Amino acid sequence: MQILSGSMPLGGLMGILILLVTRVIKVKDADETMAQGIKLMGFIAFVMLVAAGFAEVIKATKAVDSLVISSANIIGGNKLIGAVIMLLIGLGITMGIGTSFGTIPVIATIYVPLGMALGFSPAAIACLLGTAGALGDAGSPASDSTLGPTAGLNADGQHDHIWDTCIPTFLHYNIPLIIFGTIAAMLL
Repeated sequence: MQILSGSMPLGGLMGILILLVTRVIKVKDADETMAQGIKLMGFIAFVMLVAAGFAEVIKATKAVDSLVISSANIIGGNKLIGAVIMLLIGLGITMGIGTSFGTIPVIATIYVPLGMALGFSPAAIACLLGTAGALGDAGSPASDSTLGPTAGLNADGQHDHIWDTCIPTFLHYNIPLIIFGTIAAMLL
């Protein structure tokens, strides 16, 4: 409906109506479901605002330029090594923060100029940013991507968050993501 009418509010309203009519959301639970969704969006907005503020502080200190120049000199213009290092640093930062929403503004401040200095195309830089954010999100114990499955799988009380969710997710998702993210950055 949004595409047909060009109105985002009308598209959102139609989406809610479809969920109610098809009974995906019961009418009696609609208020609570919408409130939870609004809380989640508020949290995401807060995290992104804080991260964007931190990124602006990094830019204002003018330390990014010297970091980019010294990093590009250390990497020596080798795109393959640069891509792998950027992905691994993104993995560490995202695992530490626990969410890709907060990581992207921070690493974009450094990755865009570094990627340009190493000769990556804009598409390759976007690929590296997205992959670096997704990497840590999948394996972080504090991420919604791992907390959600653990909450569902722990119904019987026998599910271990780290060993049964985080480590398998890390191995089966992050390793291929590093490999294919590097390949994509090299090809773009």
